[in-house]
Amino acid sequence: MSEQQNISMPTKYDPQNIEAGRYEWWLQGKYFEAQPESGKQPYSIVIPPPNVTGKLHLGHAWDTTLQDILVRMKRMQGYDALWLPGMDHAGIATQAKVEAKLREEGVTRYDLGREKFLEKTWEWKDEYAGHIREQWAKLGLGLDYTRERFTLDEGLSDAVKEVFVKLYEKGLIYRGERIINWDPAAKTALSDIEVIHKEVEGAFYHMEYPLADGSGKLRVATTRPETMLGDSGVAVHPEDERYKHLIGKTVILPIVGREIPIVADDYVDMEFGTGVVKMTPAHDPNDFEVGNRHNLERILVMNEDGTMNDLAGKYAGMDRFECRKQIVKDLQDAGVLVEIEPHTHQVGHSERSGAVVEPYLSAQWFVKMGPLAEAALDIQKNEDEKVNFVPNRFENTYKRWMENIHDWCISRQLWWGHQIPAWYHNETGEIYVGKNAPEDSENWTQDEDVLDTWFSSALWPFSTMGWPDTANEEFKRYYPTNTLVTGYDIIFFWVSRMIFQGKEFTGVRPFKDVLIHGLVRDGEGRKMSKSLGNGVDPMEVIAQYGADSLRYFLATGSSPGQDLRYTTEKVEAVWNFANKIWNASRFALMNMEGLTFDEIDLTGNLNVADKWILTRLNETIARVTDLAERYEFGEVGRELYNFIWDDFCSWYIEMAKLPLYGEDDRAKKTTRSILAYVLDQTMRLLHPFMPFITEEIWQHLPHEGESITVAAWPTVKEEFNFAEEATSMKLLMDIIRSVRNIRAEVNTPMSKKVPLFIAAKDAETANILEVNRAYIEKFCNPENLSIGVNLEAPSQSMSAVVTGAELFLPLAGLINLDEEIARLEKELEKWAKEVKLVSGKLSNERFVSKAPEELVAKEREKLADYQEKHEAVEKRLAELRNM
Repeated sequence: MSEQQNISMPTKYDPQNIEAGRYEWWLQGKYFEAQPESGKQPYSIVIPPPNVTGKLHLGHAWDTTLQDILVRMKRMQGYDALWLPGMDHAGIATQAKVEAKLREEGVTRYDLGREKFLEKTWEWKDEYAGHIREQWAKLGLGLDYTRERFTLDEGLSDAVKEVFVKLYEKGLIYRGERIINWDPAAKTALSDIEVIHKEVEGAFYHMEYPLADGSGKLRVATTRPETMLGDSGVAVHPEDERYKHLIGKTVILPIVGREIPIVADDYVDMEFGTGVVKMTPAHDPNDFEVGNRHNLERILVMNEDGTMNDLAGKYAGMDRFECRKQIVKDLQDAGVLVEIEPHTHQVGHSERSGAVVEPYLSAQWFVKMGPLAEAALDIQKNEDEKVNFVPNRFENTYKRWMENIHDWCISRQLWWGHQIPAWYHNETGEIYVGKNAPEDSENWTQDEDVLDTWFSSALWPFSTMGWPDTANEEFKRYYPTNTLVTGYDIIFFWVSRMIFQGKEFTGVRPFKDVLIHGLVRDGEGRKMSKSLGNGVDPMEVIAQYGADSLRYFLATGSSPGQDLRYTTEKVEAVWNFANKIWNASRFALMNMEGLTFDEIDLTGNLNVADKWILTRLNETIARVTDLAERYEFGEVGRELYNFIWDDFCSWYIEMAKLPLYGEDDRAKKTTRSILAYVLDQTMRLLHPFMPFITEEIWQHLPHEGESITVAAWPTVKEEFNFAEEATSMKLLMDIIRSVRNIRAEVNTPMSKKVPLFIAAKDAETANILEVNRAYIEKFCNPENLSIGVNLEAPSQSMSAVVTGAELFLPLAGLINLDEEIARLEKELEKWAKEVKLVSGKLSNERFVSKAPEELVAKEREKLADYQEKHEAVEKRLAELRNM
């Protein structure tokens, strides 16, 4: 197909108008119907599924932008690229939202019952999933919506049951009574990584427990005096000479009056405090372990909502913190509390509700992590099998976590989620675990708890591909996936779990690479939060500046693994860049009116600017492709920015005006073709970053194909490498810059004509300058131009040294001789430093022998260039000093 659609582009760049309809093509699935070529190598991406609580945050926008860049680039390179979208049911967060909505209506989930409550939650999911899709579309994500998955889909639920049953049968899932992290507000267990530790001003409360035989007292301390009501012992170290004689005796628990034993255990630190520790096995994980070793009673004195229960005696029904105040008063009145020592310590808070987490004895389901973690760590020992972390320092973060991992509490006291596939016999209490209910189901009751959301999310890379049916084509083609993009804050939550579950159930890593980015922070480097009021809604940014501006900023604003500081000024700067692209494209299109794709001819009489821009395009294609493959998107952004703004807009377009506005029709046709080709290739390189503006511009260019999204990725074309002309162009650019700088120094505008003398170092250079005289005259505006070898420097002239030539501008009456000498002395000092630096490098035998040959050759070229410039400035200084 040959197309030319020079429909007039609007004068003004308006991202809202451009973006409003463009994503419809992707939403309709056209993106995937137009695969470049069948049978190409597969490439698949893991998208972190957002939860269905309604709004995408900047971190998710960052994840998905980077993934979209990768998928668009791979598809353009001819890969069979899969980007499967999905959403997470987010058990605690979603249930909390729905319950809050019900409370506004004066209803609780218990009023509705489980079935009706789940109906309401599915309604919530359907509504907010629609909002998320709209936000994905506004962000310009090229997702395959025909394959969208949800963690509670039937197929994914089957995978969850399969995994649970298999782990249970292997003895890796068990039910046990353990101390877990308990959220009294959400009334559910939490895993270790769902607990955020915050520094809190508290106190150590020092108490004296009297020995039952009346022979003395033991001093103990606690930060949670309300839990003493559940004490069932005190412990000392077996080697502590102070207390050896007391081991086996008992003390009286104050207020309660219960007699409890003194036990000996290595857990006690003799050097800390008094060396005596109170034991509350139902309210402390360490006490729980000690209690198990010594058969201490587990006395739970608190309800699930954080109030005290009947075993707390007269404190029953009180909130735990109110109980603390009252019990402290009562202990003081009884003369038992002997000291209150201020103490700042880390206190766990629920990531979801913000409530202070309570270590709590509870019967829960756990995953035995030892064997799973060991297998996951083993694959990191093999370069061909390991998961590659980018940057690689995060592999150590992952390893440290896995090496010190605890058993994972996977049961949650919720209704929204995957209900645990375990049943209890109504009479015998026997446990049955299976994908389906027991045959005589009327005699069995299913566990009411659901699984931790991360249990199903850990299976995402393969459960979305139809696993456990490993024979299906999708699983065989796209698993394991190629790349996961995510923030370093969920390496523990999600990345580690996907790796060990992937290894356990598929035998291989779930993805080849994990690209890690940081957190989005505000301009002051602070984490974004509701309390600070510094959060940014990506949809509001898009409404003001467009998705392309936000995407480019997110993709190029930092290096892998680093945090990103958000400021409006940075997004505005990208908008200005997009506006520059728009205006340059409008100029090019106006000057190629009527040109069709078939008429583009790059074999004509190319001038030095044509050959230079084609060479620079080749260099940019090579650099951008290489950097993108290495996930160095910040560097990609700089390469594209420099090529588009500086090389194409500031230099080539300005130079193209000479033939475009000239009388030579052949030269005009060639320039039109170069403009069309370079702009086409540039839009393709930029497309993954800015899909909307590039699609819009590309559709107006002479092109083949339906959309830029399925156009071929640019490749280096050797026939467009013109080294000599690129060097010549550099000389011309250096001359033009130098003349402009000199004029600026003496406040002589470009409109004022002044003589220009260019002394070339040899005849070849002089010839190059003579051939390209038109460019020098156009952009330097000389009164007369003299080019030659060994030209005499005019008196009282400003000068500049460039590679291969010296420039002289006689500016009598404008030049201050002393100032010019001072300027040249600084320039001489600069070149002397450069010569010394490069000479030092080349005199280092280690560098010369070990560095690549091309690098050493480049350094030698630099040295020759710097020496030449140093000599020229030195000579010029001598002339001025003798005037």
